[in-house]
Amino acid sequence: MSHMIGSSATAPSSPAIRANGRPIPGAHQFHDALLPPAAASWSSALRDLNDFELSSSHPTRPGFQQHYDSPYSRSIPSTAPGSPRIPPLRQNSGSHTPRVRPHATTLNIPGMTRSKASPDGRIPDRDVAAKLVIIMVGLPARGKSYITKKIQRYLSWQQHNTKIFNVGNRRRLAAGVANSGSGSPTSATNRGVDVPTQAATILLNGTKGPDIMVEDEPTKLDLNGEPKSARAKIDQSAKFFDPNNEIAAKLREQVALDTLDELLAYLLHGGGAVGILDATNSTIKRRKLLVDHIKAREPKLGILFIESICHDQNLLEANMRLKLSGPDYKDKDPVKSLADFKERVKAYESAYEPLGKWEEDMHLQYIQMIDVGRKLVHHRLKGFLSGGIASYLTTFNLSPRQIWITRHGQSQDNQLQKLGGDSELTERGHCYGLALYNFMTYKRKEWLIEQKNKIAQSTFPPLPGDNTPPYPELNQELEDKNFCVWTSMLQRSVQTAEYFDADDDYDVKAWEMLNELNAGSFEGMTYEEIAQRYPEEYRKRSQDKLQYIYPGVGGEGYLQVISRLRDMVREIERITDHLLIIGHRSVCRVLMAYFMDLTRDDIADLDVPLGILYAIEPKPYGIEFHAYKYNEEQGWFDELPNYKPRKTVDRNS
Repeated sequence: MSHMIGSSATAPSSPAIRANGRPIPGAHQFHDALLPPAAASWSSALRDLNDFELSSSHPTRPGFQQHYDSPYSRSIPSTAPGSPRIPPLRQNSGSHTPRVRPHATTLNIPGMTRSKASPDGRIPDRDVAAKLVIIMVGLPARGKSYITKKIQRYLSWQQHNTKIFNVGNRRRLAAGVANSGSGSPTSATNRGVDVPTQAATILLNGTKGPDIMVEDEPTKLDLNGEPKSARAKIDQSAKFFDPNNEIAAKLREQVALDTLDELLAYLLHGGGAVGILDATNSTIKRRKLLVDHIKAREPKLGILFIESICHDQNLLEANMRLKLSGPDYKDKDPVKSLADFKERVKAYESAYEPLGKWEEDMHLQYIQMIDVGRKLVHHRLKGFLSGGIASYLTTFNLSPRQIWITRHGQSQDNQLQKLGGDSELTERGHCYGLALYNFMTYKRKEWLIEQKNKIAQSTFPPLPGDNTPPYPELNQELEDKNFCVWTSMLQRSVQTAEYFDADDDYDVKAWEMLNELNAGSFEGMTYEEIAQRYPEEYRKRSQDKLQYIYPGVGGEGYLQVISRLRDMVREIERITDHLLIIGHRSVCRVLMAYFMDLTRDDIADLDVPLGILYAIEPKPYGIEFHAYKYNEEQGWFDELPNYKPRKTVDRNS
């Protein structure tokens, strides 16, 4: 009895621990080790328990004592071969029913993201919700085609397949005022061809006047079986755009839907990521028709409206003058054409309905762009494409300026034909830096004189043959314009700018994002050494330079360079000052690809040798482009007439 009382006073008896019905030897010792003595304090108990956990997690540490002797711990490891590994099978972890919800639409960046559905980082075809239909909205002469061309160039440069579908082009074909034999201006086969109605034309050496795209409602002609020879040209004057002209309204509506169908086919079946519908789309009725048509075809597709609004009369005047070089007024009397175009604008204004309550009630995302980027209004932006486009649109400006791009002077590693590194300039490289400084100082003064002469000679109404409108935006005196010089942080780039850095009239800054492409383990090697020692890597790079990434720590490829230069391109678009970039071959290739709207097949092979200087002058209708070659004997630069981008001839140049 006393034994029972004593037992109950100390601690309750623990149940026996058994294995297969038999007591396990030493099991009570393990149980006792877990429980503190009855007289111990809580702090002591916690300390003992903590010591036990530490010793259990570190069985090899000094002073460790085994708390129990389990028969399982004494078992001899099996010498039988392990079971073969069974790879996981694709399944629906939620249930046995097929997946019904759409896939996640997250960020896709070629070269920076990778998944089973998209190993190259582009938007996969299955991810329809991440693709985007951009519908332009706005009255004529509001810069819609200028905006669409820049968006297309920016997204394509980032390797998102993007195409513009212009309703005015199709309308002119349907109305019989354009040559249908040239094919659709938006077709892939015509990419890079000088389409007569292309907006944002690149002027090589300034020898060609701008051909301007006229934006208006989409259209398609219902011929009702009428033979081609019987077609008559439809009047394209202001009367054609009168809202009360029912026949013309039906024509424009049909063309709108046909152009939209072409856009949807590109997104859903042609590998496209973004399709841009360039037209006025000036009424709620028209926009509702387009939205319903898209939803009926593919309800998951993203839709983004972008409306261009202009209050600045100088901007409108410049835009209207540009229209006189377009296909509807080409070779016609400019004064009469200008009057007719103003009547056309009035016809649209009588029925125009800006973005607002209807789009918001329908939960549609939109961007209103006022005076080409001076003010932006966003509503319900969703997805990385819409957000990136909105950020890019904030950088637009039409300030007159020049952008110069060149490589550094010759470096010691250039002499040895080594990749990468951080070597200093040779004596010839320093001479290049001096010649560059002298030439830039001269061209800066020359540009100022030319701009003043153009402003003095500009006329309005325009004279016949006048196709050079004045800049619509002059926010500061031309003499007050700064000149920025940007280099990388590598010695050969910084040293090329040493003469600019010594002149207070230039603002010099070094950027790490302008550094040369990192060759990883191959830094300091020549192409010949790579081909001999690593033939497989050399072959892989030769087959696809754009996608290739150099092996080793820090190794990059061209897609990585594009990604790190994205913010710099937006900054280049934003600033209103002159700019000279002294970069490296890969960096210059990527920047030139952006400004020249080159395809992905051309970026990694673009010829950018030492001693070539590129000049880019943004215009209200695109860019004017010049190229100069370093004349080492004279210490000057000679212009290259009719220069066009070409593929690399000498990989070591």
